[in-house]
Order: sequence, then C-alpha cells, then structure tokens
Amino acid sequence: MTTSIKLVFASGNVHKLNEISAIIDPRIDLISMRDLGYEDEIDEYGTSLDQNAKIKSDFIFERYGMNCFSDDTGLEINSLKGDPGVYSARYAGDNCSFDDNMNKVLNLLGNDQNRMASFRTVINLWWNGTNHSFEGIVKGNIEFDKKGSNGFGYDPIFTPTGTTKTFAEMSRDEKSEHSHRGRATKKLIDFLYKEINS
Repeated sequence: MTTSIKLVFASGNVHKLNEISAIIDPRIDLISMRDLGYEDEIDEYGTSLDQNAKIKSDFIFERYGMNCFSDDTGLEINSLKGDPGVYSARYAGDNCSFDDNMNKVLNLLGNDQNRMASFRTVINLWWNGTNHSFEGIVKGNIEFDKKGSNGFGYDPIFTPTGTTKTFAEMSRDEKSEHSHRGRATKKLIDFLYKEINS
C-alpha cells in the first residue's frame, strides 16, 4: 500500500476513535465526522446492531459523498436473553453513565452463576460506492464486581474467554488483540488493503 486512504469514521465517540486509530494502519488517514464539521449525533433508530451501523454510515455517505464506515457494538448476556444488545449504550435509560449501565447488569444478574456473554461489533463500510459489512465477536463472562480502570462502557465487568483480566484491566494493545472491535476492524483493514492493492 503506497497511497494514503482518507476514510471517515461516522461517530463522535472519542473512545472508539482512539481504539481504532491505535490499530488501523497509520497510512490510512482516519478522520471523524467531527473533522467534517458535523457536531450532532446521528439518530440510531434501528432494532439491530447491523441496522444501526448502516444507518450511521449511510448518513455520512449521503451527506458528504466520502468513503466512510461506522460501527455499532452490543453486549449480549445469555441469562438476560441477549440483553442489553442493541440497547447497550442506553440500557439504564437516556443520559445514563457507564456505571449506571454496569450497575443495572450486575443487579439483574445478582448471584446467577451463568455469567456467559458475548461482545459483538458490526462495522458498515461505504467504499467507492459499494456497501460492505464486517463482524467481530468475543465470548467471555460477566464478573461479579467491576475490575480495572481502563477502557469504557462495560469493560470493567467483562472478561474474555482465555484471559484472566477484564477489558478494563488490559492495556490498549492487549484489548485490541482480544476485542470484538479489534477483530471487526482487522477484517475492515484486510478488505481495504486488498482494494487499494488490486
């Protein structure tokens, strides 16, 4: 890959932008929708992660006509029948905090010993006028208490299978290696490399 790719991340989430910037190839010129001057939030009215990811990328592509991608992520807990899922960011209500969401999950699970859960990220990409989708999944367990101070969202209560640390106890590099977003982003990067080198 010898040329720089300008690519818009259709999100205002600084945490996600930092995570993706850390693992995407530096030769890809990643900019946020804030860099384009769009300061509002895109209404996520879908009922699935796939729908919400596409709604956001469609909005930026139609408005600016630029190559862009967006993501949507959900925590799916077996004992809660897949909740919070698509509603993960606002599980405890509008304007809730990360702690509010985690506390609701921990309270609902109580002493339930079945703590199995999955984190799933869907990335939707508009590239040269065509639409593509990539998915990353990591399985793990919900802890009984919060552990660690890194990351964001549900990171302090989720431990990926095969590790002994929650996402919030991991370094950025460790989390990228194990995370759902890291896996989905790797598929995105692999696709872009093939496209730019074809």
